Order: sequence, then structure tokens, then C-alpha cells
Amino acid sequence: MNRLLPLLLAGAVAVPAIAQQPAPPPSPVDPAVIALRDAALKDDYAWDITEGLTTEVGQRLAGTDAEARARTWAVSKLKALGFSNVHVEEFNLPVWTRGAESARVLAPYPQSLAVTALGNSASTGPAGITGDLVMFDSVDALRRAPDSTVRGKIVFVDHHMAPTQDGSSYGPGGTPRRAGPTVASMKGAIGIIVRSAGTDHHRNPHAGVQSFGEGASPIPAGAISIPDAEQLARIFKRGQPVRLHLQLVSSTRQGTSGNVMAEVPGRNAALPPVLVGGHLDSWDLGTGAIDDASGVAIAAAAAKRIMDAGQPERTIRVVWFGSEETGLWGGLDYRAKHGKDPHYAIIESDFGADRIWRVTSKLGDDRKAEAQMLQAALAPLGIVAGATDEADGSDIGPMIADGVLAVGLSQDGTRYFDYHHTPDDTLDKIDPEQLRQNVAAWTATLGVLTGPVHPRATKARKPR
Repeated sequence: MNRLLPLLLAGAVAVPAIAQQPAPPPSPVDPAVIALRDAALKDDYAWDITEGLTTEVGQRLAGTDAEARARTWAVSKLKALGFSNVHVEEFNLPVWTRGAESARVLAPYPQSLAVTALGNSASTGPAGITGDLVMFDSVDALRRAPDSTVRGKIVFVDHHMAPTQDGSSYGPGGTPRRAGPTVASMKGAIGIIVRSAGTDHHRNPHAGVQSFGEGASPIPAGAISIPDAEQLARIFKRGQPVRLHLQLVSSTRQGTSGNVMAEVPGRNAALPPVLVGGHLDSWDLGTGAIDDASGVAIAAAAAKRIMDAGQPERTIRVVWFGSEETGLWGGLDYRAKHGKDPHYAIIESDFGADRIWRVTSKLGDDRKAEAQMLQAALAPLGIVAGATDEADGSDIGPMIADGVLAVGLSQDGTRYFDYHHTPDDTLDKIDPEQLRQNVAAWTATLGVLTGPVHPRATKARKPR
């Protein structure tokens, strides 16, 4: 509301002439960057990539034939878009795959539960396992419990997770999944189920990786849907012993994955590149639209828009990381092969495709003006200025920890964990307009980081 309005109506204040108003300070943003940003609000590249990857490949579990098909698709797509130096850098990894899975309460109230195995879960074998169920409301409570209360039983950890814009609840909310199986194993449990790390009430369990810590023997580990976790908690409140049959069949073998890489060559090949990326693999329950087809699409679409405009001063390196979901394998392989090479900045999109609301950066004291220019370029998109001493990303996280400079463009995560790692992670969860806002933000960011874009020289036609 205009605070002068009541005074103006009362005739107490004179309206100043427009000519007397001070001129606004000049924008620090290059008009060419503004034009690129605004044009990207009509982008179709990102939707085309997201739709194509989820439709023509579908789910792409790390290290499987499906992920290999995704790499083949990605190479073809990036070449067709006009990128240079398109290639795959392969690496080896253990490949975990799921088989049959089910959970059933045998007593006191027989009924089935919606369950899925967590990554790296041990297999129950086709016959499954049966045991008494013991419930804890947190991993800390499980840690404090005497081993005798857990040994020979199946553990259930019921820990709630609230929706947040910045996704900060995923840290504590995912602890039962990440740490619970190790703690349960060390205490002698024969298996564990956890409340899914999610914020929905769909009857879909959320998958996700966990790794058994040193000294822990692998045990069957699964997640049940949030409605089933609440149902199970109500059963426990009746005060009667609970018995469960759990079937989580899985296998592990050695296999191959790879990072798909492409470039927009800069005018000055001696300058360090700007790395942009996301991860190509997904969990095997949905088609990986928000996690992370949209991420690789946003990164590539922004680079493509810069390429369409001309040639940037710095090279843009596009990396679609392989096998992120089961242990950041692609990011770690890239770090091992290229982590010591200079990078001007690194950025990753791996939090869906809802509107970007905040920009953070870790560009150092010498580049504060550049960080401020990024903030100014993104403000018209409704993006607020965040910290200038931090940035994040899954695959690029280890390199940021090593000191590589980075930028973070934070999507609104309020609804992200409704769908994350579930069968509901499908194309219909992508809002095309919000996706375009992402591309506009990334395009503006690249426009600032890569330097002026010069139109490519065209060969003059000979007169006829």
C-alpha cells in the first residue's frame, strides 16, 4: 500500500513533479545479458530435453542397461543441439538392482505395507525374513537402546520430515535412511524398515541410497510409505507385539557408468571453463523427471541459448553426471580426472524445476562485484540475494569442498520431497513456465560468468 495515499487525499502533501525525481542508478548488468535472460523466458529446449529423456529412455538406474541407453540418447541429443566435443568418460562401479519386494504385518492385525528396498540393501532371498518388530522414533533412540532389545529383530524407525523451501529438512529427515541400517546392523537386527524421507501422503515409498558403515554387516533395509508408517505407528500404540514378514530381493555386480560431456567453445581457450550440469541417472520407480531430467535439461538449455547468441569468451562445459543416486560416482570420477584443472565456476541443477528463488555464490573476495552483478541480473526474475560465501550441489559438492569456486541457484523445494525418489517422479510434475524461469536464470548466470558473447562470423556469399 502507498503510505502517502491518506495524506494525498487530505491535501496535506504536494505531489512532486516527475522531473524532480532522482534518476535511478545505472544497472551493472550488460544489456546483452538482460536480453538473453528475457528471451529465455520463452525457452523450449529444456522441455524438449526433459520430455525426450523421460519418454524415450524412462527410468535409468545407475550402472544398468537403462542408464547406458540414456548415455547413448544424451550423446545423440547434445550433438543434434550443436554442442562440440561431445563424448562419454566411463568409470566402473558396483551396480545394485532390486528384485521382488513386499512387507506384511503378520500379527496382531495382518495387512500389507507399501515398501521399497533402499540402495545397497542386502537381499532377504526369495523366501524373505520374518521377525518381531521393534519401533523407535529416531536413529538416536535406536542408538541408545540396549542391543538386547534389537538383536534378532526387525527395526522400524519412524522419523517425520517437514516441507521446507530450501530443502533443509532433508538432512535430519533422511538420517533414518542413511544411518539407520548401519546402527541396526551393529546392534544385531536382522532387518530394518524406515519411514520414507518425504513430505507427501501418497502411498508410495521413497527409494534412496544408504551405505553400511565400517563393521556393519549388510542387512535387508527398506522404506515404507508415509501412510503405512503412520498405520504401523497406530498398530504399535495398541500395545501388542508386532510381527513382520519382509521380502527385499536384490543383487550387486560390477558394471560401468559414465559422464556425458559437451562444450560450447569460448573465444579464449586459455581461460578456465564454466562447468554446468546435473545427473543423468535416476531411481527406478518413476521416470526421473524432477530428479534429474529437468536438471540436465536446464543446464544444457542455458548453454544452448548462449551458443545460439554467438561465442562466449569462456568455454562452457556441460556435464551430465552418471550414477549420482547410488553414491556420487560421476561427480567423484570427474573430480579425480579434472578436479585439479582450473575452473572459473561450477554450477549444478539437482533440485527439481520449480521457480528459482535464491542465488548464492562462493566466488571469493576478488570477485564480489561479479557476485553482485549476478544478483542484479537475477532480481527481475524474483530471485533474492543469498550468501556470497557458500554454494552447493550434489556431484560438484566434493569439488566445492576442495575450494573450486561455485554458484548456487536454489529452486523452491516446498513440494520437491512429495515426489522425490518415488513412482510419482514423472513428467507431469514439471511446470513448463517454472522450467522456463529456471532456464532464464541459468542463461543470465552464464551470460555474466562467461563474458561477452560475440556473434559468430559468417562467410560472405560470393556475388552471382
